[in-house]
Amino acid sequence: MLLNIFMLIAGLLLILGGANYMTDGSAAIAKRLGMSDFIIGLTIVSMMTSAPELVVSVMSAINASTEMAIGNIVGSNIFNILVIIGVVAIVKPITVTRGVLINEIPLVVLSSVVLLVMGSSPFIDGTPMTLTRVDGLLLLLFFIIFMRYTFASAKSAPHDDPVTSDGSRSKQIPLPKALLLLIGGLGGLILGGNWFVDGASGLARALGWSDALIGLTILAAGTSLPELATSVAAAVKGYPGICLGNVIGSCIFNIFFVLGATATIMPLSFGSISIADLIVLAGASLIFWAFGWFYRRRTITRAEGVVMVACYVGYMTYLYMGL
Repeated sequence: MLLNIFMLIAGLLLILGGANYMTDGSAAIAKRLGMSDFIIGLTIVSMMTSAPELVVSVMSAINASTEMAIGNIVGSNIFNILVIIGVVAIVKPITVTRGVLINEIPLVVLSSVVLLVMGSSPFIDGTPMTLTRVDGLLLLLFFIIFMRYTFASAKSAPHDDPVTSDGSRSKQIPLPKALLLLIGGLGGLILGGNWFVDGASGLARALGWSDALIGLTILAAGTSLPELATSVAAAVKGYPGICLGNVIGSCIFNIFFVLGATATIMPLSFGSISIADLIVLAGASLIFWAFGWFYRRRTITRAEGVVMVACYVGYMTYLYMGL
């Protein structure tokens, strides 16, 4: 028990430190490559911060805990949208460009709807809820199309995100130092995430929780801590594009690539992951998109951030009531 608590605390410290370094490194590289903060957050940063989800899901599938693998991704995306966007908006309201609302956020909605349809097989043809290898290959195809679109848009029409929120430009960081910060920060995130997940999972199993519940809650929150820490650090440092791109890219990467690759390796049974969990994910995606458009035009406000976090608390309450 004491070892698990130590791993929780040590993992959290590594995650926070790694996020700080990786934000500085990725922002410096973005400027040197002439890429917008949003694009580098959507691609490089989101893929690196999603590394824990990839490792945990693949290892869970190999160890025959398929519902933990799926629960990790479903729970992580719900956490990414409702908690990360919500918390960042509370810290600092998020301005969303029209292009992101029209092009990128709908892809988050699409990914969650595709997963919902794949998980609705009992209602469509009466077969068990399972992600087959064919489903996995289809998800990977979606990912290839997404990456092709992303890099094409980065070359032709980069998003007009400011370098910092106040329009100023921070001091240039030499490229070798930026790469060192990026790699070192990523190492801290992955190691810290693994320690946090191991400690949290040990405590959860001691309490008698199921694999599905551990995946939807402890693993989801633990593997999403890199995204949370990176996004909050980016917002505080004045890089709103990295923050928004990180969450959008992570959600798309988690479903299209992580679940796609994992299901291709081994078909994934949803187990006790219910259709209700998939509906919550799709609903969270729609809330994310809607809040960007309404109330205060193209800005996710502090009030909307509070609503998003409250929705997550309600979902957690629903899960724990089912224990």
